[in-house]
Amino acid sequence: MELRPFIMCFALCVVYATSKPTEKKDRVHHDEPLSNREHDDSENFDYDHEAFLGHEEAKTFDQLTPEESKERLGMLVERIDEDKDGYVTVEEMKRWIKHSQKRWIYDDVDRQWKSHDLNGDGVVSWEEYKNATYGYILDDPDPDDGFSYRQMMNRDERRFKMADQDNDLKANKEEFTAFLHPEEYDHMKDIVVLETMEDIDKNGDGLIDLDEYIGDMYNQEGDAIEPEWVKTEREQFTEFRDKNKDGKMDKEETRDWILPTDYDHAEAEAKHLVYESDADKDGQLTKAEIVDKYDLFVGSQATDFGEALTRHDEF
Repeated sequence: MELRPFIMCFALCVVYATSKPTEKKDRVHHDEPLSNREHDDSENFDYDHEAFLGHEEAKTFDQLTPEESKERLGMLVERIDEDKDGYVTVEEMKRWIKHSQKRWIYDDVDRQWKSHDLNGDGVVSWEEYKNATYGYILDDPDPDDGFSYRQMMNRDERRFKMADQDNDLKANKEEFTAFLHPEEYDHMKDIVVLETMEDIDKNGDGLIDLDEYIGDMYNQEGDAIEPEWVKTEREQFTEFRDKNKDGKMDKEETRDWILPTDYDHAEAEAKHLVYESDADKDGQLTKAEIVDKYDLFVGSQATDFGEALTRHDEF
């Protein structure tokens, strides 16, 4: 707990130190690509492996024999089939892919869970989180730069209550994940938008005008000429962000800006995997169909060796 003030002050220093006038702050939440590999099944299935398993887990499968790969894949299928009806649907496959891609989030939650579930009862109450996070520092004077620990705590409490869907002021693992990573949950999107608007709205009118929009991402600090990207952002605000042309962004316009409806990589990959493996073309997969096409879903020593031979031949 003694580290908390140091960590918070260090974070503030990093923000100030890295906010150079020519650097652009990006508040837009985009879905990351499922893999950096080229998606070309005629060459290999590396993209599919990383999309289905995540980067690190895909490397683990590459060290297994084909038999071990099939066995572990079969065990995964039982987890993917959420309703236990013996079939994996496109929707179940999509949710699994999203889960695999967000494994780093769950790892982060696991780390934080250990330090906040102080009494080990399997839930994190607001009081536990508040005491572990802020503790005695609320009694200390706030820094001179206008930063307020109490305001930060009140903001955390509001977000905690939004994540706490059964309103018992205690968060289970899923609710705690929504609290720490609200951008990943549909029911938390409003709080993401609200917090962003509060950060940018300097005059307190509940809206974001052009000066506030630019000021959030660019600090001129006496520069005679604005960078070209700042001019582009001014045009973006006027032509696209401010949809009703009243000179300001309201809640819905801010939502469209920071939470765009991106191409759904996970859904596209789920449809691809189901289509390629669906032997009887009924639109869903049995465990046998998935294991039969195991090399599409996971790697093994055999596929890794085959790729090594290909690379050797090319050399």
